[in-house]
Formats: sequence, C-alpha cells, structure tokens
Amino acid sequence: MRHLHDLPSWSKLWKHFDQTKTDHMRAMFEQDPQRAERYWLQVGGLTLDYSKNRINDETLSLLLDLAREAGVPERIKQMFHGEKINSTENRAVLHIALRNRTNSPIVVDGEDVMPKVNHVLHRMGEFAHEVRSGNWLGYTNQVITDVVNIGIGGSDLGPLMMCTALKQYGHPRMRMHFVSNVDGSQLRDVLEKVHPETTLFIIASKTFTTQETLTNALTAREWFLAHAGDESVVAKHFVAVSTNKKAVAEFGIDTANMFEFWDWVGGRYSLWSAIGLPIMLYLGEENFIEMLNGAHLMDQHFYNTPLERNMPVILALIGIWYINYYGGGSHVIAPYDQHLHRLPKFIQQLDMESNGKQVTLDGQAVQHETSPIIWARPVSTANTPSSNCCIKARTSHRLT
Repeated sequence: MRHLHDLPSWSKLWKHFDQTKTDHMRAMFEQDPQRAERYWLQVGGLTLDYSKNRINDETLSLLLDLAREAGVPERIKQMFHGEKINSTENRAVLHIALRNRTNSPIVVDGEDVMPKVNHVLHRMGEFAHEVRSGNWLGYTNQVITDVVNIGIGGSDLGPLMMCTALKQYGHPRMRMHFVSNVDGSQLRDVLEKVHPETTLFIIASKTFTTQETLTNALTAREWFLAHAGDESVVAKHFVAVSTNKKAVAEFGIDTANMFEFWDWVGGRYSLWSAIGLPIMLYLGEENFIEMLNGAHLMDQHFYNTPLERNMPVILALIGIWYINYYGGGSHVIAPYDQHLHRLPKFIQQLDMESNGKQVTLDGQAVQHETSPIIWARPVSTANTPSSNCCIKARTSHRLT
C-alpha cells in the first residue's frame, strides 16, 4: 500500500508550507475581505468558522488532493456499506447504523443489521418509559430515584458526557451516578448517597468479564444484598448492557433486562447503542431519538457532501496540516458552557484512541504524526499549553 508520505500532495504541501509559514493572519484577512464568509460552514445547527487558521485556498486545495490520493472518499463508502474496514479485528465499523434514522439497509456478512438495531432501541424505549413513569418499582414497591451506571472507557465517558451536557432535559425525579474507577472510593462515595430500595444499577460490559466493571458490580451487589437480604430481588435493581447471557443470568439479572450491542460498535462510539441506556433513562426516549436524528443528519452530510464542503473532512485535514507541518502536537478543546465540561474528555478518547496509531494497515511504522495530544478543560478555568489548533469560540476554528 502507498503511505501518506509517499503521496504527491504530501511533498507539495511541504513546499507550500515553506512558502507560507511566515504569513500573518492579519495579512490574510486584509488580502481577502471575504475570507470569514468563505471559510464558514453550517450543518444541522452547528456552525464552523475555520477562517482563523493558517491556511489559504492553495493549502485547502492541496489538503483535499491529499485526501483523494489517500482514498478517503472510497473509505467513507466502504464504512457506510458495512465493509470490514477494521482490518486488525476483521470487523465492520458501524456506529452510523445505530443512528440510521432512514432505516436504509446496512448489510454485514449478508445480513441487514437494522432490524436488530431497531429492536434493541424499541426495548430500551419500553424500559425507559417503565422507569420514568414510576411503573418500575424496587423490591419495597418504591419508584426509582437514582441510577448508577457501572462501566469503564466508552461505557462510561459517553453516557456521563451526555447526561451532564443535557442536564436541563433530565427527569426531575432522577439522579444519575457514574462509576468507572476500580479503586473503590468512587463507588463508596456513590453508595453513601443512594438508597437500595430506590436505586437502579446498570452494568455495562459487552462480555460481562471486564475486570474493573465486574469488581465494582459485585461490590454494588454485595451492598444491595446486605440491605435487601434476598437474591431474588436483584433483578428489580440491576440490568445489563451486554451480550453474555450466561454471565448476566449468573449475576442475578433477568436476561429480559439485558440490552444487546454488537462487535461492530466501538467502545468510544457506543453511546448511540444500548450503552446509551442511562441517557435514555434520564432524558427520555423522545430526546434520545432527537439525538440520533442529529447524528444521522451529520452522517448524511459526511457521506453525501463533496470534500471541499464537508465539515468532518475539513476539520480532519486542518488537523493533519497543523500536527505534521507546523508541529502543533497539542490541541486545546475548551468549551465555553460549563454543561459541556465533560465533552473534551470524551473527545480525548475518541480522537487519540481512534487516530493515535503507530503502525499502518500493512504493519509498517507510521512516519508521520497521526493525532495531537488533546488538552481539555472549560475555557474559564483552562491553564493549558497554547495550541496552534483549537475548537473554541472566537479563536482558531470555531464550532458552535
């Protein structure tokens, strides 16, 4: 396979960089008064202003050539068509199927995955309605007031981020708690705040064997049984997001309350799947569906829009320009809204784990930078190294 540094546009970009690296931003705006209007996109209520970056039309043209030479359009199609582009694990990459609101068929190994996706989504909606309406009762016939999600990585960061960001839409009776640290103190602090009669635990583990998650889950189970004293009522207070029916049943969870997801759902993209059950419980089915609709709109934009007006593509290319040519190894994501203070940590995993690779698909050592270090704090409290490339209001490229 051809590597990025072997592509013609890669070397052309180096020549272009040498010619433009001393250009000043003020001069760019003076020479092009329409720059802010031209370097501006809006998709589904998101506005991207990328005019305040060290780029010009030639930069963008060469970066777009790089994307085409690297086969980005073909790879986009392969992903949406269910091809197994995760070659190391021989898996499709189909978080886009979880939010495929048009229900167009997406086929993996000869099977349309959409009926299963919709079935789980329907079951999640039914369960969320039962809990939110007060029909689901604990072992002393009291309604659920607290939900404790026990997971790690994507099974924690995504739901935590969304429940924090959209708190204003949350159910007024419910309090959400998230436990991921296996050291014991985080879970202990949560258990001191809740009551066994009114608490629902969600155990989020695809295999139901994740050591950190199972350690916390068993501790929560022991705490619950110390109060309830009857293993038969565990099923009223514990549900699972998993695929391991045997292990779930052995834990004491009714497998009717096990919500499935699939091996083509990467953990860092899993909030759109049954891993998002805490989100639906807190925000309600309608708001969860609205969230899926918004994501699907962006998916369709990504799939159908030419590269030169494609928001995700442009952001990715500007990132490549900074980390490889300017040596901008740090990227600050600084939200201006406190409700979004969990978003940067979510993006840290999403970006650095997805893109921060050391080898190519053919097993060769990567000879270029693949991902920056992402620094993350709300802007009013941020004390991070300056960055060449930021997503924040009124600086560098703005995404609102």
